[in-house]
Amino acid sequence: MKKTIFASLIGGLILFIWQFLSWQLLNLHYSQNSYTANQDEIHEFLRNNMSEGEYFIKTVPKGASAEEMTALQEAVVGQPWMQIKYHEKWDMNFPMNLTRGFVIDFLSIFLLCWILSKIPDLSMGTAVIASLFVGLIGYLMGPYLSSIWFETDTIPDLVDAFVQFGLVGLWLGYFLGR
Repeated sequence: MKKTIFASLIGGLILFIWQFLSWQLLNLHYSQNSYTANQDEIHEFLRNNMSEGEYFIKTVPKGASAEEMTALQEAVVGQPWMQIKYHEKWDMNFPMNLTRGFVIDFLSIFLLCWILSKIPDLSMGTAVIASLFVGLIGYLMGPYLSSIWFETDTIPDLVDAFVQFGLVGLWLGYFLGR
């Protein structure tokens, strides 16, 4: 168990460092958080016209009839649409977010270690491939599945999945395969 916890701590740290590099230093996710010169005007309009929540525009109100949904679907073809996540105040708890992020990274690698521990005679190649598959499953079921419906750019997420789980696979293959 000590070996698994140590492997998970180092593997979680690898994920955590890659995520910092990807989001901050390399700014791979800029396309997912782009700047608009109209942000002040948009912000002011939303602040005066929305309450906190997540919105999909255009849609029908909850409880709308099938006829209303069909009419909307026909009316919006070829028209602009958007998703909005509106928060009434910026209340970022940076230390807690970092802590929660690392705990998720650690837990993810702990679960991966459990999977790898079930493979007899674990080799470096098997650890890397299995780790890449876990990263790919996460990518396919999260960002990519969402992109099918909401036409988002997921290339940065795919890069993250391969790089961070490839690095973790190398670490786990080395450490657990001994």
